[in-house]
Order: sequence, then structure tokens, then C-alpha cells
Amino acid sequence: MIKNNSILPFTIRIPDEEIQFLKARLTQTRWAPPIEKNDWVDGTDASYLKELIDYWAKDYDWRSRETILNRFDHFVATIDGTKIHFIYAKGKGKNPVPLLLLQGWPSSFIQMLDIIPLLTEARDDETPTFDVVAASLPGYLFSEIPAQHGMSFATIADLMHKLMAEELGYQKYAARGSDQGALVQQQLGLKYPKNLIGLHRTGITPFLNPLPEDLSEEEIVYQQKVSSWARMETAYASLQALRPETLTPALADSPVALASWVIEKFQRWGDCNGNPDQHFGRDKLLDNLSLHWFNGAGAASIRLYREAVRNPGLSGKVEVPTAILMPLRDGITVPAPRRWAERFYNIQRWTIMEHGGHFAEWEAPKEVANDIRRFFQSIL
Repeated sequence: MIKNNSILPFTIRIPDEEIQFLKARLTQTRWAPPIEKNDWVDGTDASYLKELIDYWAKDYDWRSRETILNRFDHFVATIDGTKIHFIYAKGKGKNPVPLLLLQGWPSSFIQMLDIIPLLTEARDDETPTFDVVAASLPGYLFSEIPAQHGMSFATIADLMHKLMAEELGYQKYAARGSDQGALVQQQLGLKYPKNLIGLHRTGITPFLNPLPEDLSEEEIVYQQKVSSWARMETAYASLQALRPETLTPALADSPVALASWVIEKFQRWGDCNGNPDQHFGRDKLLDNLSLHWFNGAGAASIRLYREAVRNPGLSGKVEVPTAILMPLRDGITVPAPRRWAERFYNIQRWTIMEHGGHFAEWEAPKEVANDIRRFFQSIL
């Protein structure tokens, strides 16, 4: 499929001893004394976590899940000395649009698996089809774990641009992102606007310092809500941005600590009505957790928060045509008004998403795929 000597096909194959070690660690957990009626109010619910860990240790079958993951075409490219993992799926229609998909923390390419076939299929509605490149950011899963400081959003944008334009030969391409992936995407829009067909993202950054003096009434109300939300919901981000190495030993050494730290985010940020298993699928949640455990990404990926503080990258308004899908049930932030988002992007499409939360491609793949197709149909 790919004729480039610097890009190698990749098959997921976790050694048997790693699987056995994981199961052993899961069964040797030392649990904290319980507290009655937590029910997620004070953090990860202990009864839910124990049930999840028991299933992970006894019933979850990594080898069968691994086979499912390998149905996709995986590759690894070495760019400026850094290995970048990605899934590549060619569009089936005429003149497919190259589309870079980027996720954020604490997710992975698992978030993209259901939406990929919805973007590559040919339809009769005159919407475009896509050559999909679902890339893993450095520090995530099978991409290289940086050993030195400097892997900021701006640096990752350079790597992703080279992957698309130089390694895969797409001089013009589109990008879709959320969370950290959207922040990389923003840097792409500021650094390589001539190479981008358009951007599609979920949500918007709520912070700007200092705040503009010309805030509308709607934006003032929005920022009041952001201030209240930030006091309750950003402690994890402060730790990861300021003192990540305090946390990394726990995430690298204990699969239960990793599960507790990550699963709470899916429960709070997703549109799951309190039940992440039912909404996301227990096996898929454990696919994501297992991959973060096997590769050390559970510890490595949080360091990107610190790198963003060290080097925030370029600032300014992205003039590339942009579509924003604004979910109303994204628990990580407050739904923003369009006027606020227009301070950052040249918005050509604005869609309110009634269902689905922070992990939109995972939670509402059909809705997201349809919005992507309609947006790029409108600007091509």
C-alpha cells in the first residue's frame, strides 16, 4: 500500500510474558480501605474499579482483541529521528481527501477505529471520501516515547506535517482533532496554512490570558462558567503540567493506578450517564488501558502537558477554513459560544452536538463522520 522505504508496516504483537505479568500484577493488588457511598463523587468509584480489574485479570482476552486491532493497517515512520505510529486506510471513492486524525489524553487510536470505515466508504450523497491517517502522538502507544524535553505541540505539528507532506506525499491535506490532537492541529494551522485544506475539531480552548476587553455578554457568561468549572475539574491538568514526574511511577508500575487515573476521565468526560462500560464498551476501555500499560504510554503521555507549558508554540488566529463540532455533554469543559471560537479560528461550519462527549469519534462516530464529510464537501 505504501511505497516508501522510511515507512515500515507494523503488527501489534505483545509478548506472552508481558501479558502474564499484567495479569499477575492485577491479581496482586493491595486495595485501599473502602469508603461508603463514593459513587464517583470523590473520584474513581472503588466498587466499579474492583469489578473492572477482576474482569481485566480473568475474562478480558488480549489476544482476541489484538487480532481485531490488527485488522487495520498499521505503520511506523521515522521522522527527524522520532518513530511515529499510524493507521492508514485508503478511501474507496474518487479523489479521496487526505485526512489526518489526532486524538488526545487519555485516549488513543482506539478512539478512531469505528469512524475510519465511515470516512473511507464511498457514498451516493456527493460527500467526499478520505484517505485516513490516524496517527499516535509521541509518547502514545507505539509512537516513540521522548527521552528529552522539547516534544511540544509545535514540535509534534512539524512531525505530523512531515508525515503527511513528505513521507506520504500529500502536499495538501485536511486534519481533524480533539483535546491534545486539536492543539497540535492548531499549530499546524498556524505553521502550515498553505498545506491545509481545512480543519475540523471538537470543542475549543476555554482559556485566554489576558481575557479580551471586548467580550460579548454571551462570552462573559461563558467565562464565568469556565471559572467555576476550572476550580472543580482541572486539578489533574495542573499536576500533569507542573509535576508529572511525581505521578509517572504510579502509572508505569501499577496497572490499577493507571486504570483508576484514566477511567475516571471517561466516566466524567463522556456522555455516559455514569456508566462508562455501557457507553464506551468494557473491552474497548480495556484495549485502551492495556495499550497504555504495555508500552509505558500511561506514564509518558502525561508529560505532554508539561511540554505545552514549557513551549506553548505559536499564537494567533488560524485562517484555514475550520469546522467546529461543539458537544454539549463534554464533561472536561463548558460548551463555548461561537463568538469565542471565532477569536481562534476562521469558522466556516458550526455544529452543536446534542449527544456524545469528549471522545466524540468513539461516542458518536456516525454523527462526527457525517459532519466531517459535509464540511469538506462545502469547501472543496
